Amino acid sequence: MVKPSQILRAAVRETAEPQTELAGDTVSSAGRVSAAYQAIRNAIRTNVFPPGYQAAEIEIARQLGMSRTPVHEAMARLQEDGLVRILPKKGIIICALSPADIEEIYEVTIALEGAAAARLAMIDASVKVEVVAILRDATEAMVAALDRNDLPAWAAADERFHETLVARSGNSRLTRMAGTVADQLHRSRMFTLNLRPLPTWSSDEHLAIIEAIERGDPTTASRAARLHRKHAHDQLVPLIARFNLKNL
Repeated sequence: MVKPSQILRAAVRETAEPQTELAGDTVSSAGRVSAAYQAIRNAIRTNVFPPGYQAAEIEIARQLGMSRTPVHEAMARLQEDGLVRILPKKGIIICALSPADIEEIYEVTIALEGAAAARLAMIDASVKVEVVAILRDATEAMVAALDRNDLPAWAAADERFHETLVARSGNSRLTRMAGTVADQLHRSRMFTLNLRPLPTWSSDEHLAIIEAIERGDPTTASRAARLHRKHAHDQLVPLIARFNLKNL
């Protein structure tokens, strides 16, 4: 069985950006903080660090093979993202999401993605061609994944669609806010992935968003994006209640 420390160190190797100096290859201070942040964030998203998990700063630093300083800074960023809570002199605890939290997150997500879709409908045509191609590719990958009953691949393609929708909207603040709530929602979506009916309707709703963006119709694009997330909310929230999932 792979240990959490092995997963974290592998994540650090993938995300760290080496900076060559006269004394040899080292990783910059900012690079170490970024690597620690990404490694811990991914551990939270994938439930390597599940809700309620508590660890001392020095223990996480040891698992990452780092000093405490970049880990401390990474924890502060993760607390700002709402993923952890810092416990003075004790380290961190991974924040769990209640049904009320899920409701709030969807309310924010619906508003942000509606705004993102409207902005994409109004971007320059030459840029729009590229963005639409990415959105269509992600949607086609979702359909192919469902055809082979591969739900994790479907979820990855769906996430790529929504990340592109906000990341290419041209509003950096919107992108940051959407990224934060997406991280908070990711764990609950993955946890309930096999409990939900097959999301065969999702790709059709993605195509409705894409077509409105292509036509340059911001009102319809926004409405389609908001309706799509509302449908996801209407599936997930009753499921959480039915299975009495209080801490996700």
